[in-house]
Amino acid sequence: MDSERLARRPRWITRWDPEDTRFWDEHGFTVANRNLWASIATEHLGFCVWSLWSVLVLFMTPEAGFAFTGGQKFLLVSAVALVGAVLRVPYTLLAPRVGGRTWTMVSVALLFVPTVLAAVLMQRPETPFPVFLALAATAGLGGGNFASSMTNINYFFPEHHKGLALGLNAGGGNVGVASVQFAGLAVIAVAGAAVGHLLPLLFLPALALGVWVAWRFMDNLAHARTGARTRLRAFGERHFWIMSLLYVGAFGSFIGFGFAFGLLLQDEFGRTPLEAASIAFVGPLVGSVIRPLGGWLADRFGGARVTLRAFLGMAAVGTLVVPALAAGSVLLFVAVFAAMFALTGICNGSTYKMIPSVYAARAQDLAARGVPAEEARARAEHTSSTLLGMIGAVGALGGVGINMALRESYTRWDTAVPAFAVFVVFYLVCALVTWSSYRRRPTRARSRHGERDRRGVVTG
Repeated sequence: MDSERLARRPRWITRWDPEDTRFWDEHGFTVANRNLWASIATEHLGFCVWSLWSVLVLFMTPEAGFAFTGGQKFLLVSAVALVGAVLRVPYTLLAPRVGGRTWTMVSVALLFVPTVLAAVLMQRPETPFPVFLALAATAGLGGGNFASSMTNINYFFPEHHKGLALGLNAGGGNVGVASVQFAGLAVIAVAGAAVGHLLPLLFLPALALGVWVAWRFMDNLAHARTGARTRLRAFGERHFWIMSLLYVGAFGSFIGFGFAFGLLLQDEFGRTPLEAASIAFVGPLVGSVIRPLGGWLADRFGGARVTLRAFLGMAAVGTLVVPALAAGSVLLFVAVFAAMFALTGICNGSTYKMIPSVYAARAQDLAARGVPAEEARARAEHTSSTLLGMIGAVGALGGVGINMALRESYTRWDTAVPAFAVFVVFYLVCALVTWSSYRRRPTRARSRHGERDRRGVVTG
């Protein structure tokens, strides 16, 4: 590939080798970063649409004609989270097959469907709840964008830049949760809590712009195309199941609490829609902005080391929710949740960095055993890119678990305390799994990304 061909921004790039230092300095850096920033913008819109109902439920008051219970509202956001999680599997497979640029354009265009439906449903409070639930759940389309975006961007960057690149891509997308909540606050402040249908309408021009951004600034990578059978082998990987569990705790907590935070403020402290919306965006914003730091720390100190400490911190902070609720202090409750969101952001970044590192180390071992270096690296990259999306799919199920646990906790005990007791125990389990799988084994060699055990697994 020459500079002239790259400058024309082809639909398909036929040669891409970011590990070649000369190629990266002369061509790769510019092209990769152009694709990264376009990916961040479009993924951000996906999170905005996915998170729409976490804000719209605040508008669903008796004064606006809605008679849904708190349990039904938690069920609604759980359904949206579930659809988003399930769609991450086909999105992971389709992005490299169709092409990152092409699939981004298609996936952003699909977001017009749930956005328009949301505007219509908010003007039809008499809609039966099962119908309302089914139509609102289409907002899960936005959740699938994360998987395809991360799978695509992973191909563009060399190993020693992936932590920060993936962190920026994911963090920029995650900010969409805070963006839609801030937009909801603006709508309530300007027009009142009875006009929830205006919120989704605000995003229609942005979606059109997103399709154009993908068309104008992104590229497809030919070498990313592999058969679905090759990618589905990732499900048989031991590390797939371990990393999925960790990501359930990391990202599942971020998206689950992001969806539930406003409802918790209403149910626990009796806040109005305006008051809840004015606070709810703070937590997701903190977690999103700090996520690239988690990736950078993982690049610097090793993913497992950072992830282990993040989970221990999440368990410690989770125990503080009980005294915050007992004291009836909104300020203390928000401070605790801000700390929790910050830790989930760091944990998200470090956990995701561990995935390509594990397979980069494996590629080195394959090369040492006689497998051609380029073949070993390609095999590892295909596997890690697939796992980024698949693990993202399983991790998103944690958001479903968070909201269903809160729903059950309120239904049975009329408080969130039992749910948080379960969350704390789960974070301790995640910390133990991280330590036992990636930290406790003796090491023979160290790499710049962490430590490798005798099987070549990055444990740092």
